[in-house]
Amino acid sequence: MRAGLAAVVAVHGLLSPPGETLAARVGIATGPVVVGELIGEGAAREETVVGDTPNLAARLQTLAEPGTVVIGARTRELIGGLFDLAELGMKILKGFPVPVRAWRVVGEGAAESRFEALHGSDLTPLVGREHEIGLLLEHWERAKEGEGQVVLLAGEPGIGKSRLVRALRGRLENEPHTALSHYCSPHHQTSPLYPVIGLLERAAGFAADDPAATRLDKLEALLALSADDVIAVAPLLAALLSLETAARYPPLEMSPHRQKERTLEALVNQVLGLAARRPVLAMYEDAHWADPTSLELLDFLVDRVQDAPVLVLITFRPEFAPPWTRHAHVTALTLSRLSRRQGAAMVARLSGGKALPPAVLDQIVAKTDGVPLFVEELTRTVLEANLLRDEGDHYALAGPLPPMAIPATLQESLLARLDRLAPAREVAQVAAAIGREFSHELLAIAAALPESDLQAGLDDLVGSGLVFRRGTPPQATYSFKHVLVQDTAYATLVRAKRQRLHARIAAALEQHFPERVQAQPELLAHHYMEAGLAEPAIDYWLRAGQRAITRSAMTEALAQLRNGLDLLADLPEVDRARRELDLQVASGVALMATQGWAAPEAGRANARARKLCEQLGATAQLWPVLYGQWVFHGVRGEHNAAQNVADEFLRRAQDHHDTSAAVVAHRICGTGALWRGELSAARIHLQQTLALYDRQEHHSLASLYVQDPRVAALSGLSWTLFALGYPEQARTRSREALDAARELAHLSTVAYALLFASFFEQYRLAWREAKDRAEALVELSTEQGFPHFLAPAMVIRGWALTQSGEAETGLAQLRQGLPGWRATGAGLYEPYFLGLQAEACGCLGAVEEGLEMVAKALDRVEETGEGWFEAELHRIMGELMLRLPKPDPTAAEARFGHAAARARQQGAKLWELRAATHLARLWKQQGRCGEARDLLTPLYSQFTEGFGSLDLQTARAILQETTASSEPKNPIPNISS
Repeated sequence: MRAGLAAVVAVHGLLSPPGETLAARVGIATGPVVVGELIGEGAAREETVVGDTPNLAARLQTLAEPGTVVIGARTRELIGGLFDLAELGMKILKGFPVPVRAWRVVGEGAAESRFEALHGSDLTPLVGREHEIGLLLEHWERAKEGEGQVVLLAGEPGIGKSRLVRALRGRLENEPHTALSHYCSPHHQTSPLYPVIGLLERAAGFAADDPAATRLDKLEALLALSADDVIAVAPLLAALLSLETAARYPPLEMSPHRQKERTLEALVNQVLGLAARRPVLAMYEDAHWADPTSLELLDFLVDRVQDAPVLVLITFRPEFAPPWTRHAHVTALTLSRLSRRQGAAMVARLSGGKALPPAVLDQIVAKTDGVPLFVEELTRTVLEANLLRDEGDHYALAGPLPPMAIPATLQESLLARLDRLAPAREVAQVAAAIGREFSHELLAIAAALPESDLQAGLDDLVGSGLVFRRGTPPQATYSFKHVLVQDTAYATLVRAKRQRLHARIAAALEQHFPERVQAQPELLAHHYMEAGLAEPAIDYWLRAGQRAITRSAMTEALAQLRNGLDLLADLPEVDRARRELDLQVASGVALMATQGWAAPEAGRANARARKLCEQLGATAQLWPVLYGQWVFHGVRGEHNAAQNVADEFLRRAQDHHDTSAAVVAHRICGTGALWRGELSAARIHLQQTLALYDRQEHHSLASLYVQDPRVAALSGLSWTLFALGYPEQARTRSREALDAARELAHLSTVAYALLFASFFEQYRLAWREAKDRAEALVELSTEQGFPHFLAPAMVIRGWALTQSGEAETGLAQLRQGLPGWRATGAGLYEPYFLGLQAEACGCLGAVEEGLEMVAKALDRVEETGEGWFEAELHRIMGELMLRLPKPDPTAAEARFGHAAARARQQGAKLWELRAATHLARLWKQQGRCGEARDLLTPLYSQFTEGFGSLDLQTARAILQETTASSEPKNPIPNISS
């Protein structure tokens, strides 16, 4: 048995010698262990043993021959599946006045069963569910054969979903299998993977006072049960559990989104790894309360269990719409209410077979209307009241039946039971404020009752069956039998007392459970919110949202941040703006991640944050807010708005003499100018970025502004210098950007550099290099979950394939990339992508379609002002006109001339040379060699580098061909129109 595993045993025939404790006899070492019944040799007595043992099962085997370790019913209930047991039936044992049911400990139970939480066994009698349990067993048999199954179990509250799950567990207890229980909670719907975290913590046997290293040891031991490579998995799940790993593992170098995906993948692999050893029953209860990330996990799990010995059982209320019904291996099952006959049979089971007076039975059956939980609670209410007299084999009325003696609703019945428990009611109220599950330690602090009163109240609640207990105080954990029981107890609290309780619970968590606060700040936020303390509630909702963002749980982050925003009205105006600013900044990040950089809601969040920055004079927060606005407008293709933001950014940075801000400001001004086709301005700004950038001082800017400014400036310069006519300098800058990005190891920066490099290689028509860069970006984007980089990478890879002879495949990828890009909310680069697609259409003979695309692209240029690719669009249109079934060389000549003129206006010498080369080729074909030579000669002579590039080689070849001609020279034509 692994060190630290909680267990409970009772030993028969192993009495300790005088002065030697049972703990010493069993061999206690270092971890939690033994609590339970000791069946003695002369008198019945119970001894509690608390200690640790690294290998309890092995020690037990050395202490006695097989068969001498015997446990009773109470211990059997507590240990669950931690040991393999052989039932001995009813046995007469010394010291016990009556025969007792006993089990022999055969050996250590399957290690995988340590995943399973231990539950109480005071269960409602199962009546009228023979068909349903038979169906579940049928699916279990299919799963055991390797045909994975998923059962969706729906039903209204109290209908018996959890009871049916427990019944299935009972039917399988003698079969080798692994049971994994996950419990969703209404108070943790914004806590990413809350059910999984609870399972892992229970399974690993974390103790409240475990140091971080011990918890990591326990986690690794747990993972060893299902993973071949624990080292690869442990850092991911340690991060999920908020465990410090720096002393043992290197940091996780991946984006939050990729980390989440890898974590989900690891969790699914854990289930499949366990299933490789023995069949797995994976239960997810109350999925209507599941957090979004847990639902993502279920998506992956449902997809992957089809060929594994796994039965996934998901329970939920009817209002939840499960998304998994499309799968052939998924079965939906809805629990109906019990019939009148079944309700009466359940009452008989609860009364121990003693008949109730017909009038009482009729009221119970009528009022409960076939809801099993109501049947149970109303029957217990009646039996606990003084309405009946036990006549041995039946009950009789103790007197006339009062008209309102039997409650009419489940809530009234539960309230009546709680009222009769008197002192326990206050304990139940405090517990209900904590949650459906609560620890003895937290309850003791929050309740502020004498320990004897607290323990008496808990014993009454456990004895009544309203609460289940695991373990022994003060390490015990409790849970309400049903969420409706918790709700009823909570509803008895008046508002003022409820708020005081939540405030005490929050204070107790802060003071005594800092690890839990760090791992679940949303829990503190909830309690402070319910306490009516808006200020700390907002602070914790902000912490929770920021933490969720770092885990790429953006949906949960948005919900948490909105909770904080909703509470702002409760703050004094003087405190409101600063807290709102922090919430809006974080919301902008989450919204851009979930809805895209160009999402309107993200734009509103950034706009509001900017207004608050100005109101508060919050300069430090203004820079990332302005950057967010620039990205928002720029990616939407709103270039005028983006330019206004960039200009303001630069002006403010200069006014504040803030060098770091100036670095970013010149970078976005330069990039924006490049998009608009203002190449000289772009070059100046981007070079200024490089001049101001200090590697030691500014390398951290990448985390604040998504990409490193130096890499972004180098990437933008590669485009700018190429268009200006400096192909070699441009290529050097592109390679510098890639090298710098890889040196930083900042993944978003690497992706940015690869994106610009793939575009750059396309510009210079180097399809092999473009394909290499694009495929590297596709791989990185897929691995890290970067849809905004994946889509343009697909476009460039598609273009490269059209150049390599795979035109149809390439065009398909081009067509796939543009909608994927638009799906992120982006409008930037659309003219460029349409132009590439138009060229591919022309290669495949779809010339008319290509011309329509170029026309759309030019309309977008006119609409947005994104002019950097405009000259190329006119050139592409000219090329397509020459490919028409009836070529139109006159119109093509005009387009080539317009392309050259537009490039000349922008100072884009290389675009001008490319357009002029196409025009010169056309003239040469028409026999106008002198005109062609006179057009190209002055352009070609302006270049001082890049003579090995395809553009200059092509131009030189045409010049040589036209020079060889005997045609006399003609003046250079006017192509400015």
